[in-house]
Amino acid sequence: MDEIDHYNIPEEAVSVSALTGYLKSLLEYDEQLQHLWVLGEVSSTNSHPKGVFFTLQDKQASIQCIVWNNYREKLLQMPVAGEQVLVLGSLRLYSQRGEYNLQVWQVLPAGEGLKSLHDRQLKARLEAEGLFHPQRKRPLPPHPQTVAVVTAPQGAAWGDIQRTLTQRYPGLRVLLSPAIVQGRQAASSIASAIARVQRDGRAEVVILARGGGASEDLECFNDERVVRAIASCTIPIIAGIGHQRDETLADLAADAVAHTPTAAAQMAVPSLASLSQQHRDRVFALQAAVERRCLYIRSHLERQRQRLEKLPQTSVSLQRANQKCQMLRQKLAAIDPHAVLQRGYALVRLPDGAIVRHASTITPGQKLLIRFGDSQAQVIVTEIITPSQPPTSP
Repeated sequence: MDEIDHYNIPEEAVSVSALTGYLKSLLEYDEQLQHLWVLGEVSSTNSHPKGVFFTLQDKQASIQCIVWNNYREKLLQMPVAGEQVLVLGSLRLYSQRGEYNLQVWQVLPAGEGLKSLHDRQLKARLEAEGLFHPQRKRPLPPHPQTVAVVTAPQGAAWGDIQRTLTQRYPGLRVLLSPAIVQGRQAASSIASAIARVQRDGRAEVVILARGGGASEDLECFNDERVVRAIASCTIPIIAGIGHQRDETLADLAADAVAHTPTAAAQMAVPSLASLSQQHRDRVFALQAAVERRCLYIRSHLERQRQRLEKLPQTSVSLQRANQKCQMLRQKLAAIDPHAVLQRGYALVRLPDGAIVRHASTITPGQKLLIRFGDSQAQVIVTEIITPSQPPTSP
């Protein structure tokens, strides 16, 4: 570019401050602009120590509005996002930024905002289809090797995500599916970018991201096309839209939600440093377990060694016990009734099994059972012989 010839500046050229001053005078001295009734929908509000700042919009345009604190208590209704209102105010130009706004004196209710009504109807319809049901949520892969990002390539969100993914998981493959994330073309662009990732097939998880902005800047994430693109994608999607106050329909349809693109990147991949520390902790725990096991085994072996050292004494005790058992066994054998019968003795019993101990307990003609060593016999008493009476000859 050629250097400007300061000696050839047109006489009609004016400075920026002169231009804005001229526009300010046109706006602020126009009687029609000093007492305006404006109908619109409140899309966002922001409380400030000096007053209330809010955006008024319709289907095709929006304007910034201010209610200073000295008018705040006089309002019939506070501006609330999503409501249709009628405001009274005057147009002002902020020269330092070249921006105009509507300084509001009064806010009147004008029915429910059409856009808010449309959003609620759309949410109810998609919810009835089950697109927001928790059972549809797909689990995130624990260790993905390829991550796709749907966002504007020139936005700060893309830089934040790249930096976070590189720091947390070096060597990760990151794919960018560029999309417009604000304006009329944003919804179709985002839906196409998600479909592009699906066709590519390499990504294991998708981050849908955008930096912060006003509520009206996030309208594309409430679009039905974006919601259906998220729901139909077979790859898990993390919504990382930079907003804290509002919940978009894209958030409801996504498999996971983070409040910032950086938080979405942190959710997508684990920290390699954390994984390394977890591995070291497991190694230490395994070593401690092995050492405890070895200590137990050494203690057990020591007890066994001590028992083996006492084995000779134990052998003597066992030998003495065996000898005593043998003596008791012999005594039992000597008084065993069967052994007595084997030596030629007999055992006499009555028919009821009672043992006959004296001849006086039996009578002639009585039946008896005589038990020998190997058999028994049944007899009938024919005669009882006393010790002083010789037996009768048969």
